Amino acid sequence: MVELKPVILDGHTFMTVSVELPKTNLLVVSNDKGYIMCGALDVALLNEKLKDRKVIAGRAVGVKTIQQLIDAPLESVTFAAEDLGIKKGMSGREALLRMV
Repeated sequence: MVELKPVILDGHTFMTVSVELPKTNLLVVSNDKGYIMCGALDVALLNEKLKDRKVIAGRAVGVKTIQQLIDAPLESVTFAAEDLGIKKGMSGREALLRMV
């Protein structure tokens, strides 16, 4: 099943995407500037092979719901996210709010 829903954080609207897959869930919260995602996100790929795209993204691991993704500390972030002040260990919420 695929579920798309808006979520409002401090007055800013983000889109959430949840995809139920066998034995796991794919979770994303995004806006037009960047996104955070569950452990399926390959930050190394974005930083190395797709560096020229300057993707603003962060990854949280061990999350099973959108709320957990928003609350969890980020395990890794892209170089472009770091340029916005988004850091490893920052909550998903804090990172998203730096993307507005």
